[in-house]
Amino acid sequence: MEKRVLIVEDSTAMRSMIASTVEEMKGYVTVEAANGFEALRIIPKERFDLIITDINMPHINGLEIISFVKNHPSFNTIPIIIVTTEQSEEDRKKGISLGASEYIIKPFNPDHLKKVVKKVLGG
Repeated sequence: MEKRVLIVEDSTAMRSMIASTVEEMKGYVTVEAANGFEALRIIPKERFDLIITDINMPHINGLEIISFVKNHPSFNTIPIIIVTTEQSEEDRKKGISLGASEYIIKPFNPDHLKKVVKKVLGG
């Protein structure tokens, strides 16, 4: 069964780059959300094996998405990878403490993202 990955990123170019990188891996399908609000509308309606989210987005940010997912019994087992420009150790610790599995800093190497996705999903 193919793995379904939700990509939450307000930058169209970055969202497309992440989606194409994930889809290069066999057996992965992506769904895109342009912001946190859109993600919160999509998450309850579909099944996801992984969420990849930015932190800095208007309205609802990535940390709020992580809190929503990890505090909801129907979704709290979905692993989350943060992909962000936020480089401080404080931001990384906050994301991980909220429940993110991994923290990747932009810009990143596409091969690194693929390795992290496989690691998080046990592949």
